[in-house]
Amino acid sequence: MAKLNVKPTRMELRRLKSQLATATSGHKLLKDKQDELMRQFIKLIRENNTLREKVENGLVDSMQDFVLAKSLENDQIVQGLFAVPSKEISLRMQTESIMSVRVPRMFTDIYEHGQSDRAYYSYSNSNSGMDEAIDSISASLDDLLKLAEIEKTCQLMADEIEKTRRRVNSLEFRTIPQLEETIYFIEMKLEESERANVTRMMKVKDMDKNKEEV
Repeated sequence: MAKLNVKPTRMELRRLKSQLATATSGHKLLKDKQDELMRQFIKLIRENNTLREKVENGLVDSMQDFVLAKSLENDQIVQGLFAVPSKEISLRMQTESIMSVRVPRMFTDIYEHGQSDRAYYSYSNSNSGMDEAIDSISASLDDLLKLAEIEKTCQLMADEIEKTRRRVNSLEFRTIPQLEETIYFIEMKLEESERANVTRMMKVKDMDKNKEEV
């Protein structure tokens, strides 16, 4: 590790020691943040896997039931049932902070259209299998939103973990060793200078003593 290009003075030594203390403290804080991010990330990944399996299995079953129920009806009747939506869904998004990472939170507002002369989905015109399939698909909306929430949060946290990891590694393997090596170099230079000064003073003292004896 190459040392920093600085003058070996006591002022530089104090400055570098202060930088080393700050870098060491920052490294600990970042390492703690990285560990906590990893802990929460792993927790979210497990939750994501469980919820994804639930959602996928539920949607597959619902779609299979719907296709089976649809086969029992006339295509024109089915198309008429879904020609105009009977509900309107509004999506609202907010954000919250997890370890300084801004993650999304999603909410829905569902509005029932009022009765009019428009044709909406009608339970009286469909069969029970289709009704159950539609209800099952509608019920999966909350889980779908939660799944999207978790997956986006995982993506954002993975990016933050990677950035934090790079900063931790930079401090641990570059900045701190470089400061330590430079501090060691300056201390050796200062000690060498002090020994040279002591030796010079002793020689001067011996020379003055010899002059007095003469």
